[in-house]
Amino acid sequence: MQTKRALVIGSGPNGLAAAIALAQAGLRVEVYEAEAEAGGGARTLPLTLPGFLHDFGSAVHPMAVSSPFFKSLPLAEYGLEWIHGEAPLAHPLDDGTAVVLEQDLSTTDRVLGMDGRRWRALLQPLVEHWDDFVKDALGPVVRMPRHPLRMARFGMSGVQPAQWIARNELEGVLARALFAGLAAHTFLSFDRPLSSAMTLVLAAAAHAVGWPVPRGGSGAITRALVAHLEKLGGTVHTARRIDAQTWKELGGHETLTLFDTTPRALMAIAREHVNEGFWQTAKKFAQAPGVFKIDYALSQPVPWKARDCQRAITVHLGGTYEEIAASEDAMTRGRCAERPFVIAAQPSLYDETRAPAGKHVLWAYCHVPNGSTVDMTERIEEQIERFAPGFRDCVLMRKVSSPADLEAMDANLVGGDISGGAMTVRQFLFRPSYATGTRGLYLCSSSTAPGGGVHGMCGANAARLALRQTR
Repeated sequence: MQTKRALVIGSGPNGLAAAIALAQAGLRVEVYEAEAEAGGGARTLPLTLPGFLHDFGSAVHPMAVSSPFFKSLPLAEYGLEWIHGEAPLAHPLDDGTAVVLEQDLSTTDRVLGMDGRRWRALLQPLVEHWDDFVKDALGPVVRMPRHPLRMARFGMSGVQPAQWIARNELEGVLARALFAGLAAHTFLSFDRPLSSAMTLVLAAAAHAVGWPVPRGGSGAITRALVAHLEKLGGTVHTARRIDAQTWKELGGHETLTLFDTTPRALMAIAREHVNEGFWQTAKKFAQAPGVFKIDYALSQPVPWKARDCQRAITVHLGGTYEEIAASEDAMTRGRCAERPFVIAAQPSLYDETRAPAGKHVLWAYCHVPNGSTVDMTERIEEQIERFAPGFRDCVLMRKVSSPADLEAMDANLVGGDISGGAMTVRQFLFRPSYATGTRGLYLCSSSTAPGGGVHGMCGANAARLALRQTR
């Protein structure tokens, strides 16, 4: 095996993080990307009209700005700049008001009334120790955390169904609606274990570091990572789709290779070199539900009834806790909700580089069953119009992306799954390992621990293991 050279298949944030970690160790690294542009889900593309820049996948990045690996790199030197709204999140209601999640945790009494104290009790331990918490939370699952008691306390809350916390810890409409919008990011119905874990993480991140966007779009993260990798001597090859034959020509199993792909994609390339245990894990791997996404070019800002929605880049559209819970329950039962919960991002309110002067972009998606073929355009726009009457009059052009469209633009998004696999209890504890059981072959995608999100830690963790095992 050639341990002075390494291949990385796939150039999403995890693939690039793995490549950088390997290059830092002195290896000559080559990254191969099937698409014409590096980045996977972290790309910014001209999807509608000239001058409008849309994020293909991820748009808002609390975990990227928190990532221990990204924070260790001089990414600002390559132009990466974080932009914040006045507040991390707004959640409009039908009475024309919006509950706003402020970054300052001490404001929760004013915002959430009687639930403010309970909100702080849930989140203050995470917020106060955010950097230490993230180092533990984004590490490999099977390891001793640096702060075991703190992680145990988080685990006791995080393992609970979101429904339990909403019913037992929160009483008011505002706090429960806010909690429901955060819980919906898990792609789990609210009666499922672990549906509180990411809810608490996202809420704590909002208070600890905010929910920022990169100036110029998510592609700025990729450009900074690629630039740093190239400075270290690495190379990124785009429009180079790798199959079993081309991998063999590049060195195959004789060369250290990390796959920023799904488990099944790894198997399609390297099946004969992977042991039976990993193959069985790959076969059983369950995808998460998908998303149906629309990118808009707008003639003006979204005309929200609640003016507070203009203070935040991210807006959650779904109304009350009960409505959002019903939307997510329908999805997990294989149905498309009639009134889907919609996550929207309006980065051009704070980043003027994203659209021509006076114009704006909007990024919106809802959850659907994996591989759904239902056109959700009308349902999404009805939800936006519900809280922003006249929205359709602002639309200059829309780019609709079904689950199949998203997968066609990034093979890792199987059936529209943007999470790297379902966050069931079994897959939380037993996600595919970085090691495949064969020396020199590793999986480094979001299908491994710690899972989805733009943080690069799956790649960094896998690369560090590979270096330990092959040197």
